[in-house]
Amino acid sequence: MNKDKFTFDLQTFARAAEDVKFRGRRRWNGSHGKLWLDGELVFEIESFEASVDSQREDVIIGNSVDSKVTALKGEGTIKIKNVINRNHRKLLEEWSAGHDPRTTLIGLLDDPDAVDGQKERITIDNVWFTKIPLMNFEKGKVVETELPFGFTPEDAQFMESID
Repeated sequence: MNKDKFTFDLQTFARAAEDVKFRGRRRWNGSHGKLWLDGELVFEIESFEASVDSQREDVIIGNSVDSKVTALKGEGTIKIKNVINRNHRKLLEEWSAGHDPRTTLIGLLDDPDAVDGQKERITIDNVWFTKIPLMNFEKGKVVETELPFGFTPEDAQFMESID
């Protein structure tokens, strides 16, 4: 009777280095996010999102439709749990007077479990708000306000990045 020999290869059972380095605890936790508006901490922040969309035009090459980036558009939303007015009145007065005020946002994600203690920080200049909620509420609920904004992508810059 022929019996196969059992061999144990440690490499077969070892975990890849990136599996150990990037375990679940390394996933970013938004609870450690902060936002500054013109240098002032927005302490009542609930969420922050900023993104850049590419505007594209179709380009035909042979029988295929390809595309070419023709412009970039920056957009985002700040959601806050209201504690103070956050200058809505001032912004409305500026708009009513024909002015188009701009601001600077700084977002920081500082999760203590991030790989190698790194942080993600972005500065966005030339930010304009596109909507001012004058008042909203729902009985039995904490008042939340969403502030949509736009920006020029060339004025967004990563100051720190988790690589």
